[in-house]
Amino acid sequence: MKRNVEIFTANCPVCDPVVQMVKELACDQCEITIYDLIKLCDDKVCLSKLEEYQIKKVPAIAVNGKLLNCCQDQNISKEELIKAGIGQG
Repeated sequence: MKRNVEIFTANCPVCDPVVQMVKELACDQCEITIYDLIKLCDDKVCLSKLEEYQIKKVPAIAVNGKLLNCCQDQNISKEELIKAGIGQG
């Protein structure tokens, strides 16, 4: 089953390792979209997704349209990413 993985980043020293971790974990079933909030996106979809997912801090990750629990009130961990199906073929 395809997994739509959306990463929200500010392209900062805190965000960059998380982006790299997701890329390393990702499998063929993971379709990764990175939203760099500093550059914004041309069509402003990233801003509407920020509101839709109620993102209050970055980095943040949504899988299949759902913000991961770890992105709401704690740090992103490899275990949370795996639990969300990232890297699971």
